[in-house]
Amino acid sequence: MVVNVGRNEWIVVFQRLLRYLKPYQKRFWLAFAALLAGSGAEVTVPLLVSHYLNEYLVPGRFDLAVLSVYGLGILVLQSVAAGLNYYQMLSFHTVAQWVVRSLREDVFLHVQRLGLRFFDQVPGGSLVSRITNDTEAVKDFYVHVLSSFLQNTVFILFVFAGMFWLDVTLASWLMIVLPVVFWLMKKYRDFSLPAYRDLRHQLSRMNAKLNDSITGMNIIQAFLQERRFIKEFSRVNDLHYRSGMRNIRFFALMLRPATQFLSIAATVAVLLYFGFVSRDGAVQLGILYGFLNLIERIFEPVNEIMMRLSPLQQSLTAAERVFELMDQKEFAPGKEGDHSPEIKKGHIRFENVSFSYDGKTDVLKNITFEVKPGQTVALVGHTGSGKSSIIHLLMRFYPVKRGEIFIDGVPLRFYDNGELRQKIGLVMQEPFLFAGDVTGNIRLHHPMNEEQVKKAARFVQADAFIEKLPRAWEEPVVERGATLSGGQRQLISFARTMAIEPKILLLDEATAHVDTETEEAIQTALKNMRRDRTTLVIAHRLSTVQDADLILVLHQGEIVERGTHQELMARKGLYRKMYRLQKGGSSFLRPR
Repeated sequence: MVVNVGRNEWIVVFQRLLRYLKPYQKRFWLAFAALLAGSGAEVTVPLLVSHYLNEYLVPGRFDLAVLSVYGLGILVLQSVAAGLNYYQMLSFHTVAQWVVRSLREDVFLHVQRLGLRFFDQVPGGSLVSRITNDTEAVKDFYVHVLSSFLQNTVFILFVFAGMFWLDVTLASWLMIVLPVVFWLMKKYRDFSLPAYRDLRHQLSRMNAKLNDSITGMNIIQAFLQERRFIKEFSRVNDLHYRSGMRNIRFFALMLRPATQFLSIAATVAVLLYFGFVSRDGAVQLGILYGFLNLIERIFEPVNEIMMRLSPLQQSLTAAERVFELMDQKEFAPGKEGDHSPEIKKGHIRFENVSFSYDGKTDVLKNITFEVKPGQTVALVGHTGSGKSSIIHLLMRFYPVKRGEIFIDGVPLRFYDNGELRQKIGLVMQEPFLFAGDVTGNIRLHHPMNEEQVKKAARFVQADAFIEKLPRAWEEPVVERGATLSGGQRQLISFARTMAIEPKILLLDEATAHVDTETEEAIQTALKNMRRDRTTLVIAHRLSTVQDADLILVLHQGEIVERGTHQELMARKGLYRKMYRLQKGGSSFLRPR
């Protein structure tokens, strides 16, 4: 998605970046004061030399003592300027690091508050690009761009002040250079802003493609898709290259040659001016030297500003993308009302609940059912029938479109998120482990001691394999738990869920990736987990939910059958067909 903003929005982005300086303004203004003093000291040096040339480098007036005083003064000024410039540069860089740290924290905090609907629409690689690459580019705004613009602008002002001190008329004529510089900067901005938007967009696409390739490498290799992904990445990479080259060509053509031409033109103008002045009398050598020196000095910062236009455009374009992310309002559903009810029994009730992911097509239609405290209810049906959507709504990952969900007689929307997460334990089909160790993945920073962690693991019979690991409970876990088997990862996720001792247990096809031996080992643990807890189970293998108190059969977002295993088998409906198909009894498929 390419960010497209006008000039007013561009100014707003600039203002928002400046607002991040507010908490650190004391250090910023100290750096600015050092910048002023350092620039003043640096510009004073050629003025001292000019004064010495005019007053003392004439026949009969040379004095070694005076030269020593001037030389010492120049040395002191240069030393002071160097020290102040070091301090201001260090301070600007420090402030920049503080600001970007705050910006990254704000972005990450905001992303954590966004609802799953937003993540369904935005590729993960694109988000990673915004939080890492784009915020890093924003850092350049403070480190290189803002400090450079301030430093060089102040220096230019001091240089012109020195020129006016030497000769008002010539300095006034040389002021013509400034409008030309501003015109060049405007033209460059008009061209490069959309070009850099496209460049950041192509970088985001490239990161998204890389993310897909890395996370799906097993599928890519299993289906011999390496060549296709190489071609797709090459195409995206080539678009990024072409976009970058367009910027480089324009930058190389317009900025550096333009400033060099202006520098030469200004030098020629000074020589012409003094050439005409020499017709009426002698030219003061000190003033000529002073102007030539200051012209050389003034075009150094002008050229530096021109060179920083490219990073400026990159950082502002990156900031647009970061702020666009921070302006997303697709938040996770939150608590309504002032009171904070508690879940004590775990009584669940759905009343005419309908839901749509895209706001158009309902994936759940008028769902009504009840799960009494301590009961186990199983949700079964073909893929896409709406089973996981019920779990998502109960966890309040998405808002309900129509109808109401109740827990203990209180609408779900009145519960605090903390209460829901503490009292509802969720085990997903795909177990996710964080980088760290086994204990950390079970505890997840909840306030519990080592014995509580081990108790939860024993409860789901995960302690047996954990204690056989080389470092047992402190065994390192890499990203996504890649060094553990699917069954081991799932057992750890079981232990993680039981560690919080939930009132309600949600199992989203929790045994789908567990081998038969492991599944048999945890069935007893699952029965213990379900005892005295309200349990909602999504089942792929119907044999695992035969003992459920109630089985709900979903088809195309509707509950088409409900009852116990025996009752549903007796009805000879969809459930019986699914059960017989899994058992290998497919006689109902033969023509009659």
